Amino acid sequence: MQRTQSPLLARLARANPTAVFLATLALVLVALFTPGPVGGVLLLALAAALVALLATTWPVQAPQTRLIRLLMLTLLVAVALVKLL
Repeated sequence: MQRTQSPLLARLARANPTAVFLATLALVLVALFTPGPVGGVLLLALAAALVALLATTWPVQAPQTRLIRLLMLTLLVAVALVKLL
């Protein structure tokens, strides 16, 4: 690990992509099937984590990837807000 590299980012780089996908899928499904505003709050918490990850990886992403990630994040926030209302 380089001196300028964050320990959190190094740990995220070693994470198993399949496990991360399955955990995220489980969180989204729980949030979608949870009645009331609790599901919306869970989706907003996931969106906040994705915003932090997007901000960290922004400089190394291609413009097409940035656009797709922003669209998906917007969709997630929209679903969360609908769920809250």
